Amino acid sequence: MLHATASTKSSSVELTGHQVELEGTRTVLLVGVGGQGTILAGNILAMTAAEAGLDVKVSEIHGMSQRGGSVSTVIRMGSHVDSMVADPGCADAIVAFEAIEALRAQQYLKEGGTMIVNDETIVPVSVAIGTFKMPDDVEARLDALGAKKISAGAIARAAGSPKSTNVVLVGALSTTLPFDEEAWESAIRRRVPPKTIEANIEAFRQGRAAVEG
Repeated sequence: MLHATASTKSSSVELTGHQVELEGTRTVLLVGVGGQGTILAGNILAMTAAEAGLDVKVSEIHGMSQRGGSVSTVIRMGSHVDSMVADPGCADAIVAFEAIEALRAQQYLKEGGTMIVNDETIVPVSVAIGTFKMPDDVEARLDALGAKKISAGAIARAAGSPKSTNVVLVGALSTTLPFDEEAWESAIRRRVPPKTIEANIEAFRQGRAAVEG
């Protein structure tokens, strides 16, 4: 298992966006499987938060990402962040790029926290090789958690960028955080390939609209 960490200090970047103050530390957990773009999504969030003047720490666990295994990224932000560790029950928001990973991560969601789930199920490696069975009550369990389910893949395709499911989910997440929409879009413009900027911006906006609607 590869465990990579990083810290972004607001003093190390040019503060171009609206400055934000948070009470305490805000924790966001992104979970998915290899190839879904969780790391890029985490980078966009970290850049947006840092440019708002916050101290940001990021922890990435890649695991068996090259073989479709679980991938998670923890982003913690605040005026001062002491640790990048996310303990059970401390995540203000969990964004799951597929349904099974949402259930795996549920223990980390704090009471009253937000769970956003891409309404898609990918058969995990453990199920494919016969080690475990798929749960048969995924939808009911997500509903019991109060998860906000969106069809991020379909939204990305409609926006003209099928690979931008991750950016759709960033858009959905953005509705839970106090950063200007322009700040998010600025980070996206700098993090995605130039030819895909407009499609990704549209994916982001449609992700916001899916939750706000």
